[in-house]
Amino acid sequence: MTTVLIKGARPYGEGDPVDVLIEDGVITDLGALEVPADDTDAEVIDAAGQVLLPGFVDLHTHLREPGREDTETIATGSAAAALGGYTAVFAMANTDPVADNAVIVDHVWRRGQEAGLVDVHPVGAVTVGLKGERLAELGTMAKSEAKVKVFSDDGLCVADPLLMRRALEYSTALGVVIAQHAEEPRLTVGAQAHEGEQSARLGYTGWPASAEESIVARDCLLARHANARLHVCHVSTSGTADILRWAKERGTQVSAEVTPHHLLLTDERLATYDPINKVNPPLRTGSDAEKLRAALAEGVIDCVATDHAPHAVQDKDCEWNSARPGMLGLQTALSIVVETMVRTGLLDWRGVARVMSERPAEIGNLTDHGRPIEVGEPANLTLVDPDTEWTVRGVELASIAANTPYEGMRLPGVVTATLLRGRITAREGKITQ
Repeated sequence: MTTVLIKGARPYGEGDPVDVLIEDGVITDLGALEVPADDTDAEVIDAAGQVLLPGFVDLHTHLREPGREDTETIATGSAAAALGGYTAVFAMANTDPVADNAVIVDHVWRRGQEAGLVDVHPVGAVTVGLKGERLAELGTMAKSEAKVKVFSDDGLCVADPLLMRRALEYSTALGVVIAQHAEEPRLTVGAQAHEGEQSARLGYTGWPASAEESIVARDCLLARHANARLHVCHVSTSGTADILRWAKERGTQVSAEVTPHHLLLTDERLATYDPINKVNPPLRTGSDAEKLRAALAEGVIDCVATDHAPHAVQDKDCEWNSARPGMLGLQTALSIVVETMVRTGLLDWRGVARVMSERPAEIGNLTDHGRPIEVGEPANLTLVDPDTEWTVRGVELASIAANTPYEGMRLPGVVTATLLRGRITAREGKITQ
């Protein structure tokens, strides 16, 4: 029997510290406890009043395998996730070859199982080759060994409304969710930055907010008529938040995510011309970031997802127009949420559990993650020191790539331990296996 005793933790950051006993992957007791006398192999974690949360779930992770193992592998991405407090991640389909069939998604699933640090759930492509021309094998992937629960062409929009309608209709019978990268491609030809004062001053082709908002509005209508579940990836504009509120008030089954970088960073950073700040969708204005933070606190935006996007040096250390969009996110996500949402009073720690664990687990149809910290529940847990600060250094992160926009920033909140089904996967900044 595997036993772990967490001493003096504060579940959800509330009340007096308690001890949490975990046996064979399940929480078996809460209170003032000691290790059973006959269990000589038990591990004890001295939490010293730290915050205990359900393990985080990321609906939007790029693990790059297969195809770009020079930037990330499922093993290195899993390590970054565990160190960031995650117990489950959803690996996006834009790999090479594309995860548009059962062979590829099963490969990703097995590689995640081999790594054993987090549950890696492959996301299946909506269309064959991400080309937006015909539907991929949604049913076959949903029934495969990987049991795909989320489908997305992320990186590209399913722009054809008829094709998107068909995908939503099929998803209802399969019990899965379609996650849309909302970008009307005809409005973003050559776009390099948010369309506004900064792009005009810097000479970048503008990326209008309406490119995102028009697709979100369209898809909310399609989802409502199909009685289907729609998930909107990486919301970036205040207008999208308004559309989501309108759709939810009318009973549409729509959920949405926001990235940490869209909560904190703005297009003012583009003045340096540093491609580290290039991301898709682009960094928006300060007023957009403020509106997104409020919408997340309110629940209009359901959850935080990292859009973790590792890139090789040559794909980032080049001129802006040639640079690939994307940023690392798995090991910095919690700290950005603490900085933007907890320290500002917009969320308490129970709210953090909601947006980083409970809601993403519900959206992704995971029954064993995002569970309450109670006796009888799976021990997928994250222990956080809320007061300690750390300095971000890209080369010190677990990912192969180092493209973080937070380089040198001093951020609050440190994950001190992560447990996957009662097994310690990360502790004090190190992988434990």
